[in-house]
Amino acid sequence: MQTNTYPDGPRLLADIGGTNARFALEPAPGAIQAVRTLACADHARFEDALRFYLAGTQRLHGARVRHAVIAIANPVDGDAIRMTNHHWAFSIEAARRALGLETLLVVNDFTALAMSLPALRPGDLAQVGGGAPLAGSAIGLVGAGTGLGVSGLVPSGERWIPLNSEGGHVAFSPLDEREVTVLRHAWQRYDHVSAERFVSGPGLVLIREALAMSRGMAPDRDLSPSDIVTRGLSGGDALSLEAIDCFCGMLGTVAANLAVTLGARGGIYIGGGVVPRLGAYFVASPFRPRFERKGRFSEFTARIPTWLITAPYPALQGASAILDDHLAWTQATAPRMRTEAAHA
Repeated sequence: MQTNTYPDGPRLLADIGGTNARFALEPAPGAIQAVRTLACADHARFEDALRFYLAGTQRLHGARVRHAVIAIANPVDGDAIRMTNHHWAFSIEAARRALGLETLLVVNDFTALAMSLPALRPGDLAQVGGGAPLAGSAIGLVGAGTGLGVSGLVPSGERWIPLNSEGGHVAFSPLDEREVTVLRHAWQRYDHVSAERFVSGPGLVLIREALAMSRGMAPDRDLSPSDIVTRGLSGGDALSLEAIDCFCGMLGTVAANLAVTLGARGGIYIGGGVVPRLGAYFVASPFRPRFERKGRFSEFTARIPTWLITAPYPALQGASAILDDHLAWTQATAPRMRTEAAHA
């Protein structure tokens, strides 16, 4: 039996995207267990998905959960949460009470993922291209999934400060004629075309559709992002492979823009669900050449390493660190607040 378990019971960790919600229990520091992935579409509300998970795990583990942290693919600003890429909407405080929790902390998913970066080991990463990190420098993070997540870490003494960013919604910037063609196609549908419109799972579908229509071909809108990856990498669909190629170049531009914006000499990390599915193709793709194609700053970006995150549950690790800091701060300030109230 573990002797370093949390005295107030296991903590619940969650990583919620636009498609899937991943839940886990952490009975002791760093001991992430009972990981389960649920399809968001299978549950009408966030609270329903969490209850469903807890019902299953508590039958096995028995212990009551008092503290929870949710990393969610959405801006977090105040009590009201309304997901950008899914229909779930909830009040944090109302959900906390309804679920019987003492603590329900909700943070942006890429803020949580950023907090995991300093703890990742060499086996959790795959370097793409050259470059070496410069100690004490900012770190950038970008990842394509249902949407496009962006964050980073800024050093502050012995600690790191995560950036609560929605950088995936910056305006898309094309870098060649093919990308201009794709952008023109998207302009027919959207007033504002963000980087996320292309550098995401749904973006792969839009890129392939734009390429097909620009050549007088049927767009085949029934294809999913997974279909495009499978067909493209199998060698049986040249247009799907070109869409993947275009996607990787666009991701390189996004990563390079983040690198020069943050001065991220500590490196750029690639997360999200799309790129890992590309396997070895991604290493040889246009991503790294595009990352280093930065005009007068090409030499600058060439010195910056880029890594693909291969760890299985990094956002859960980061969410755990955020919850631990929050509870430590709460416990440290509680005696002072009680003393001040007694003397008021």
